[in-house]
Amino acid sequence: MPLYETGFLIAPAMTEEEAESLIQNLSEVVSQKNGKMIRVEKWGKRRTAYPIGKVHEAYYVFFHYEGGPEIPTELTRRFRQTDTIIRHLTLAKETPMNVRKKKKVKKNAAPEAEAGSPAAEPKREEA
Repeated sequence: MPLYETGFLIAPAMTEEEAESLIQNLSEVVSQKNGKMIRVEKWGKRRTAYPIGKVHEAYYVFFHYEGGPEIPTELTRRFRQTDTIIRHLTLAKETPMNVRKKKKVKKNAAPEAEAGSPAAEPKREEA
């Protein structure tokens, strides 16, 4: 199943309790569409990088989940219907299979190669 990350900003006019209930309702969409919620990050109220309308602060929330493509579509539909969500963005994350692995360097081979090289010898001072 593909991995997704959805970030959205909630208007600061809402109270903490109202924002929590909205986040709970939106997170239930993932389980309703047979997805798996990996984690919910609540950054709280922060200043935005630039004004959105006349708003300078918002509640930042991020969902990390896996599931079918119908989940981000449904979340986007609900974001557009909700007036208190002022921005949203969904990214399809790379799955671990598509990420290249770093090559492991042999630790034992590196000191042996350095010992025989002329750069490893101490320099002599000439008078």
